[in-house]
Parts: sequence; structure tokens; C-alpha cells
Amino acid sequence: MAQTDETWDVVVIGAGIAGSALAAVLARAGLGVLLLEKSQSYADRVRGEALVQWGVKEAQDLGLYDALLAAGGHALTRAVPYGELIAPEAAEAAAADLSQFVAGVPGILAIGHPQHCQALLSAAVAAGAVARRGAALVEVTAGASPSVVYEADGARFRARARLIVGADGRPSEVREALGIPLSIGAPRNLMSGMLVAGARDWDAEVFTIGTEGDLCFLVAPQGDGRARLYAWWDLGQRRRFSGPRGSEDFLSAFRLGCCPMSAAIAQARAGGPLVSFLNNETFAETPFAAGAVLVGDAAGWTDPLSGCGLSSAYRDVRQVSEILLGGDDWSPAAFAPYAAERAERFRRLRFITEIETALNCGFDERGQARRRQYQERAPAEPLVAAHIVANLAGPESQPAEVYTPQHRAWVLGEA
Repeated sequence: MAQTDETWDVVVIGAGIAGSALAAVLARAGLGVLLLEKSQSYADRVRGEALVQWGVKEAQDLGLYDALLAAGGHALTRAVPYGELIAPEAAEAAAADLSQFVAGVPGILAIGHPQHCQALLSAAVAAGAVARRGAALVEVTAGASPSVVYEADGARFRARARLIVGADGRPSEVREALGIPLSIGAPRNLMSGMLVAGARDWDAEVFTIGTEGDLCFLVAPQGDGRARLYAWWDLGQRRRFSGPRGSEDFLSAFRLGCCPMSAAIAQARAGGPLVSFLNNETFAETPFAAGAVLVGDAAGWTDPLSGCGLSSAYRDVRQVSEILLGGDDWSPAAFAPYAAERAERFRRLRFITEIETALNCGFDERGQARRRQYQERAPAEPLVAAHIVANLAGPESQPAEVYTPQHRAWVLGEA
């Protein structure tokens, strides 16, 4: 097969959230950007549909927020703490105003993953990036002369660039080609997710996460009767929600005694696939090499329980774009601050998730006792909820002493 050579400033591999966002920002600044995506269309991947407030602020600062709104982005403005230890009317009276965490951000932004990706890809193309779908990666060469060999539309190309960006998700071919190791954490629990339609009786601005029985549940409406549901449960129940009745069983699990609106969910219909997976986190300590850098899930992902994966991807984009647009030094040393910030960010998010897992996913008597003492203390001791503030306002919003074993033990009533 004949090969065509081409030259770019940056080749971005993967046109998901992080890749397309970065391509849009760089192209808008005048760089020559090639964006490669192996899929021909975006599918529901059962993840990446709730952008918490600090991530919304990142999208605003990157100039991409309006594109998300135009693609159907929907603000969740209230969080109601439904759960087995609080009466529904008390939970509703305790609803949190989600606009209070980050100035200028009305709440959590809910948007379907396919629509989210397409909005960012369109923004990248509008800014001048060249996008090629159905691109199969053949070879990645980093070092002093970075290049990518790929096939698309029956032709083979070698794209030379100053920098290769790996934004190709969890099973990153770029990360593998660069030999960048990925640390994999042990799974904390199992989780399932599914999009539902026809849930029009659920308040479209209300977000909730709580625990009832042996299930931690989350509902994030997307407007027009759609909602993304997630559930977490014990690792010992490997086959829960599996089999031909899996979707029906999953919806039935959302018939919750602690939540009056849950009937709207239980009576809804599946609007996408039901996917179950182990809930863990990973981390690439050095997400760069000579001539290449990783962003988004390619560089490791946070535990989905915290819901900060999308926000972290946008933070990656801001960090890397500021380096690339801030000067001519694109050497590995230039990306060391990005790696350092990301390492501390992930450490803090891991800490947040450890507390949230202990509080939301302890399904035995000890776990219930933890939740009870936490709920009794929270109104009078605001610092006990610092992990929630950090989750929504950003991990850097809370002081360093919040991220210590002593603070965790105090929050969990173990000090």
C-alpha cells in the first residue's frame, strides 16, 4: 500500500472528550492539528455524562461550555440526599443548592456521552483541526522525530508532528506503544450503569446519590425524561443484573422506599445498554515521553464513584494546552509540572473516593452505623463534609489537612 506523508504541529489520537477538547483549543490558537478517531460514530459507553462543577468551570475557561449547552447540556441545580436513614420529606428539605460551589456555575452539567463527544469534535473542526474517522493506528514513533502511521479510507499515511497526544481512552494503544506503565488499583465494588427514557415524573433538575439496603444508587437526569442511572454493590454479587432480564432487574432495583420519585425510574424504559464493570482506578505516574503526552483516561482514570472523570479530563486539557501554547519548549521537562499536578489531583480524588466508598458502599451494620453518625454530625460540623465540597468545587478547594488519614478517621467516626 502506498504511503502519503504529511506534517502537523500536533497529532491527537482519540476524538473522545479529552482529545477533541484539546484539538479544539490548539486549533483555535492556530496550530496545525490532526485528530484521529477509530470509530465512525459515537456510541453510549455508559460513562462520562455528569460534569461536576469544577469541570464545568474548566470547560468555561477553555471556551467550550457553550458548545456543550448547544448539544443539549442540562444543569442539575439541586442535590437531594435520599437514603435509607432519612425520611423523604427531610431529604427534600435538606436539598443542596448546586450553584453554591463554583461561582458562575449553575450546577452539575448532564449531557449524553455521544452528544458530548460530537459537540467537541465539531468544535475542533470548526476551529480548523482536520479530523479523520475510521482511522486505524499502525505505528507510533515518539522521540526526536515523532510520527504516526495510520490507515483511513483505504489509504496509508505517515503523519509527522512536533508532538503526539494519546487521548485514546482506557485501552490506549499510544500508552502501550510508548511503554508507559499504568498502576491498577484493586476494585472496591461492582457497578452498573444505564440510560433510561420516559422518566418524566422525575424532577429534571434533581440529582441524587444515596444508599438503601445493599445498593448505592445515583440518578442524574438529562432532561426530556431521560436519566443516567448508576448503581454500586458488593463484589460478592458478581452476576447481579446479568442475564436476559438484567435491564429489568436493574430498573426494579430503583424502586426505592426512601425516594418517592423513584417510581418514575422503575417504570421507565431502557434508553441504552446496561453495562456492569469493576469499579477501580488507575494511574500513569509519568504521562509523557519525548515527543508525546497522554491525556484523559489514556493517562489513568479515577474511581467513577466520585464522578470526577470528565472534570479531570478537562483539567488535563487545560494543563497541556497551557504548556503547548505558552512557549516553544515541548520537551519532557516541560510536561513535568503537568505530571506533578495530576499526581496530586489523583491523590486527593482517591482520598475523596475512599471516604465516599466507606459512607455509601458499606452495606453491613457497620456501614449503616457509619452513615448514621455522619448524617447526625454533618449539620453541626461542616468540615465533616469537606470531601463533598472538594468533589464538587475541585480537589484544590480544600486545605491539605483535609487529605490526611486523621481527617478520614474523624469523618468516619473512627478517630
